[in-house]
Amino acid sequence: MTNKLHLGCGNNILEGWVNHDISPLPGVDVVHDLTILPWPFESNSFCEVLMVNVLEHLSDTVKTIEELHRIAAPGAKVTIRVPYWNSPDMTTDPTHKAFFNEHSLDFFDPSQRHCKERPYYSSARFKIEKKHYYVKVRGYRRISSPWMQRVLEVLARHLCGVVWVIEFDLVAL
Repeated sequence: MTNKLHLGCGNNILEGWVNHDISPLPGVDVVHDLTILPWPFESNSFCEVLMVNVLEHLSDTVKTIEELHRIAAPGAKVTIRVPYWNSPDMTTDPTHKAFFNEHSLDFFDPSQRHCKERPYYSSARFKIEKKHYYVKVRGYRRISSPWMQRVLEVLARHLCGVVWVIEFDLVAL
């Protein structure tokens, strides 16, 4: 068995990964509703977890992050990609339940002000390694330039539809 988990894989089946989805689609290894806790995975069992366009569909972000922390081995890489809070992708889908911006996961990183001020929100701890911003120009484009990321961050706060997706690279602590 692999120690890489692809949560909410849909039709994007990754070879060498445990592919999970709520629907029994072809190639899905584990069918489970992520709102039902605990998830059917052992604690500390994955060195890498990928969660793309899933977290915004779940109503309890804190419990979801805590469950991610439970199944991630110490030092595991966790990638979470969600629509940016004011993007058309976020506001169009009626099944979206939670909104995210560049500070939403700061509450789980002990080096961030939000976590320091409210450590009682959760005991789950991740280091935010990097944030990636995606713009939509003939498909999604990830912006890697640090100065351009800063410009996009400022613009995205004030203009709807500049940043469409934000991705967090986390490390489980």
